[in-house]
Amino acid sequence: MARTSTLPKRLQPMLATLTDAPFDDKNWIFEDKYDGFRMVAVTKGGKVKLYSRNGKIISHNYIEVAKALEGVRGDAVIDGELVALDSSGVSHFQLLQNALRNKAKLQYCAFDLMFQDGEDLRGLPLTERKKRLKVILPKHKLIAYSRHRLASGTKFFEGAERKGLEGIMAKRADSKYLSGARTDNWLKIKTSKRQEVVIAGFTAPRRTRPFFGALTLALREGDSWRYIGHVGTGFSHDVLEELHGKLIKLKTAESPFGKKTKDEAVTTWVKPQLVAEVKFTEWTSSGEMRHPVYLGLREDKRAEDVTREREEHRADKKARGPRS
Repeated sequence: MARTSTLPKRLQPMLATLTDAPFDDKNWIFEDKYDGFRMVAVTKGGKVKLYSRNGKIISHNYIEVAKALEGVRGDAVIDGELVALDSSGVSHFQLLQNALRNKAKLQYCAFDLMFQDGEDLRGLPLTERKKRLKVILPKHKLIAYSRHRLASGTKFFEGAERKGLEGIMAKRADSKYLSGARTDNWLKIKTSKRQEVVIAGFTAPRRTRPFFGALTLALREGDSWRYIGHVGTGFSHDVLEELHGKLIKLKTAESPFGKKTKDEAVTTWVKPQLVAEVKFTEWTSSGEMRHPVYLGLREDKRAEDVTREREEHRADKKARGPRS
């Protein structure tokens, strides 16, 4: 299903395809995959607007980051990821959930440049765009340039696993920037399985846990919702309370599923509107998640657009020549 956004088409971020394994290729570059959320920065006349992936202006939420980007040389449209870093400098999506409340160390990691001083750079090779981006970025603790490695994706991935990163990005070095498109010129390779999910309900509390026991999870499949299991781990007391408060406001009498699911007798159904992210070990043969762990809510994607992310198996494909 096509992703929708209120951003003008030319400002919509380019999307990547999930693939199953790292590889080495002299025609590709490799970057860290940041564990945060996508942010497009538009700088014009010293003023900065920050946009989420789905087009919301979020500058007011991250005033310090916007202020830091005022140091960009000239006018620009920059693509990057907002992250929260731990003491080792590793980004974690869970930290970002409460970054404003806990004053976590934020950083905007810039990795592409769409426009510069009114010039559309999207038709230039990626490496040329990155070269220009590096020159215009200010030296500021809240701003980072996304460095890359040429050709050696396998070693780069091994390093990402050692550092506890979410994964790596593989990008064709000569690729154009295709706004709003998902293409195999940009690939994401994850160190563990992750999936955006939609919350369809919650079960009654068990033992000493307050608020709820587990969340009932769903994905969009065609015009209906598909049950994919429950997640009952990954919640702090504060998260349980805050999430329960949001879910109560979405209570509904009917299940969104066309068939019975586990623990229906103790389930409170909610309108399928809240999008979360989980990590898990594998998909079962029946299409459910095994050992899912809750990571946090995502506000940058509509529930109707959340479908199962499927890996592209590079080993099954013939070698391809350069593509735009």
